[in-house]
Amino acid sequence: MKIVMVCLGNIYRSPLAEGIMKAKVPSHFMIDSAGTISMHEGKHPDKRSIKTAANHQIDISKQRSRPINNADFDIFDKIYCMDIDVMADVISKAKNEEQRQKVSLFLESLGDHENAEVPDPYWGDMKEFEEVFQLINRGCDAIVQQLNSNN
Repeated sequence: MKIVMVCLGNIYRSPLAEGIMKAKVPSHFMIDSAGTISMHEGKHPDKRSIKTAANHQIDISKQRSRPINNADFDIFDKIYCMDIDVMADVISKAKNEEQRQKVSLFLESLGDHENAEVPDPYWGDMKEFEEVFQLINRGCDAIVQQLNSNN
């Protein structure tokens, strides 16, 4: 299984999702993250995301931001988006319906379609980063459970 997590800049939410998911699945799974903008390309995740992950024994410090690209639609089986705007941007890059079907809101895995956006913790303090971590952790648990029930 190949999964990519996508947020806007790939320095807050999607790096956390990548790190958390990697900690939960076997190493033969391919887990990555990307952003819909290239503004932070090549940069490490935000220090607050790195610290929050480290508080849970997850190291995301070596990740580097990258924008999502056309090849991702061919490589990945699932493309999970952190919010509706990100999902709209990702879907706009898809070439066909098969590619569009790979794209979904990350938190829809929890079955909550009304509150399916992971909030961007950019303006928050460490408390908000921890809340986002916990939300993403729950989403990753749900995705893993779905993967296990499909196999």
